[in-house]
Amino acid sequence: MRLVLAALRKPVAVLVAVLAILGAAGLAVNRMPVDIFPSLGAPTIYVAQPYGGMDPAQMEGYLTYYYEYHFLYIAGIEHVESKSIQGASLMKLVFHPGTEMDQAMAQVVGYVTRSRAFMPPGVVGPFITRFDGGSLPVGQLIFSSATRSPGEMQDIALNRVRPLFATLPGVSAPPPFGGNQRTIVIRLDPDKMRTHRISPDEAIKVVNRASTVQPSGNLRIGDFNTITQTNAALGGNLSELLSAPLRPGESPPVFLRDIATVENGTDIITAYAHVNGKRTVYMQVTKRADASSVDVLRRVRANLSAFKAVCPDDVDVRLEFDQSRFVTSALRSLVNEAALGALLTALMVLLFLRDWRGSLIVVATIPISLLAAVIGLWAFGQTLNIMTLAGLALAVGVLVDEATVEIENIHSNMAEGLNRARVVYE
Repeated sequence: MRLVLAALRKPVAVLVAVLAILGAAGLAVNRMPVDIFPSLGAPTIYVAQPYGGMDPAQMEGYLTYYYEYHFLYIAGIEHVESKSIQGASLMKLVFHPGTEMDQAMAQVVGYVTRSRAFMPPGVVGPFITRFDGGSLPVGQLIFSSATRSPGEMQDIALNRVRPLFATLPGVSAPPPFGGNQRTIVIRLDPDKMRTHRISPDEAIKVVNRASTVQPSGNLRIGDFNTITQTNAALGGNLSELLSAPLRPGESPPVFLRDIATVENGTDIITAYAHVNGKRTVYMQVTKRADASSVDVLRRVRANLSAFKAVCPDDVDVRLEFDQSRFVTSALRSLVNEAALGALLTALMVLLFLRDWRGSLIVVATIPISLLAAVIGLWAFGQTLNIMTLAGLALAVGVLVDEATVEIENIHSNMAEGLNRARVVYE
């Protein structure tokens, strides 16, 4: 009731407050991030460890166990969940609410390094990422060409477009998906291997030795200092690899070409992308947790010409699956519902009560109340997302009911001859 008394005593202050709400709301709408979902800030870190060839029991015993053992030393850890499958282990680290996640991430990286000292040789580094509900793909960059293969398009997307794409503010640039990974395939002939009494392990060791990238050095000859080069790296001529000796001491010597063939092929395809019935390559537009989906997609659209400029003329780059449309559609629906509710309520007041001032009050009350709520959301660090917009849309119905009841009640009491200010107070 104190707010009602203050408004009756100082109407000019109320008018100034309304004008301040309008100004602050305009500032809030321009500066608030517009997103699909609110930032959940979940205190969770994922660690994914690959190791090809191991079955789930081996992954559990040789890798996952050591990770779980060391992760329990991390400050703020609540529990650790793990799942071991063939060739990979996925661990979920859940922390207590309020944990400083930057410090927790640093501790996770440190204990991952310590855990790897107890694991079998050849273990590669795991993938460590922090999960947040706001870090979601909001679109996809589609690469298409009538003349190039998916492998060529993936190479273009990875080495030409991704360096430009990753520099956009608020964008996280995952690698492209859908192309064939280039692989040098060496096919061993079992019959020839039995003839020369050579095991597959021997052939693997020879291939590794023949394709090792070794550092070069400087050779000083008198006053000259020349750079020495090693020819162990594979070049354009793959047949040179077949000249690697398997058993050079034998007579005649056995070379890799005697038991194998080599070809420039692709890795085993386990997944591929189809768009409009054709194989293609795409790159997900993944935003950071604190970025606005609408702003990120706006920057991507603005830089599409730059992406196309670094690609060959026969490769087209376009943005598809734009998720920001859901937010803009929800925002547009909220504005339409608020305007429709205000106009219909004002029309009802004007028709039944014959009061144009009451109609203007109704028209002004609903949008000002919603704008005040937006200022509150901005003050508490929230975003304009599907959930907050749905809450504001539900509030429109309450505002319409309240405005109608209040105006009608004031008119009913004024008909009995009471003072306007007293009626408003009652």
